[in-house]
Amino acid sequence: MSNYRRIRNPGAKYFFTVSLADRSSELLVREVAHLRAAFAVTQKERPFWCDAFVVLPDHLHAVWTLPPGDADYSTRWGAIKARFTRKVKAGGVVGWNPTLRTNSKIAKGDAGIWQRRFWEHTIRDERGYRNHLAYCWINPVKHGLVEHPTDWSYSSIHRDIRAGRVDPEWGGVVTEGTIGEP
Repeated sequence: MSNYRRIRNPGAKYFFTVSLADRSSELLVREVAHLRAAFAVTQKERPFWCDAFVVLPDHLHAVWTLPPGDADYSTRWGAIKARFTRKVKAGGVVGWNPTLRTNSKIAKGDAGIWQRRFWEHTIRDERGYRNHLAYCWINPVKHGLVEHPTDWSYSSIHRDIRAGRVDPEWGGVVTEGTIGEP
């Protein structure tokens, strides 16, 4: 059995990548309303600040700041994934492929929509924080989905522009450092 080690630093900032099992699916953008609802309920139950978020067809990235004294991001992601899964299964949504369930997933009652785990990175300083925010915003451009970050509807960049935290003409400058997907 694998021994996954995760850094748990209460009140810290974290970068996440969460992916669907079927990396050719467009389920996340097609059913983004279910994802938003799952996220909102979870955030209300277990508060945290979402610094940046971007939903792509088959995966998403997020930067979160957890409350002081709280390092439990795993429970939050588990709840978001479970709530989304229940809605997708209940609605008979096209794009969910139950044949992707492995014997291990079947034995554990896993619906097979999500990859079993997620990737997290503890953000250590202000430079890393800014770079991870930028990575979220630029990711749809990186994947060839749009030409400019503001052309992608499923990104927190729009919220941050309205709040004056980012220039509407921001073009995707990321300074040096380790960022992104595993």
